[in-house]
Amino acid sequence: MNKIVIGITDGRLYENYADWITQPGNVELVRLGYRYSNAEEMKRCNGLFMTGGEDIHPRFYNKKEYVEQYGLSDFDEKRDEFEINLLKHWQESKVPLLGVCRGLQLVNVFLGGTLIPDLPSFGKFNHSRKQKDPRYHPVEVDPNSKLYSMVRATSGEVTSVHHQGIDRIATGLVTNAITADGVIEGVEWLNPTGKTPMVLVQWHPEAFADKESPFAKNIREHFIELIQVNP
Repeated sequence: MNKIVIGITDGRLYENYADWITQPGNVELVRLGYRYSNAEEMKRCNGLFMTGGEDIHPRFYNKKEYVEQYGLSDFDEKRDEFEINLLKHWQESKVPLLGVCRGLQLVNVFLGGTLIPDLPSFGKFNHSRKQKDPRYHPVEVDPNSKLYSMVRATSGEVTSVHHQGIDRIATGLVTNAITADGVIEGVEWLNPTGKTPMVLVQWHPEAFADKESPFAKNIREHFIELIQVNP
């Protein structure tokens, strides 16, 4: 099997994401980040993996007032700017994209959507990390969605390590997975015809205790398959 090259965004717990996505054994990674000034390396990548990390600064979705209103401080605006530029390269390259947690949120913002700045402030408490371990909660999957064709389940338990989430979904996207308290856990193209393939989930497939869970393993396998059929 030919080796594929995946661009992966630099950030917290980078090695966790890197170890998970390279498990098939035929993957070469390009670590993309503003510290390396290497957005142009997207040109040699067969896929893009946008990982989790800091909050996205609300100025990128025209809600600067959220910073003071919700006491937000966990930002890296240089990362935001770099990765938004990276998404412009992605649009041009048309390679498959996988977005996890912050990755999903940034794609939504890039395409014109907005975010909930702090889920507990909106009465949604069951999403942040529990001490050092991920929290798990149920998720419901739309049986008519592309996501369902990946996981082959209408419900399951997923990891949750976030305090922000999608508020207004970007035009052209549609929700494919949701929690009982109404938090969006996955989105996909409303009409995928002619669109660049992408997989966007709020949970952390790289952090599952059950490595065989279809909500973890199948996400990675589908992304790799997308790359192999879209060289």
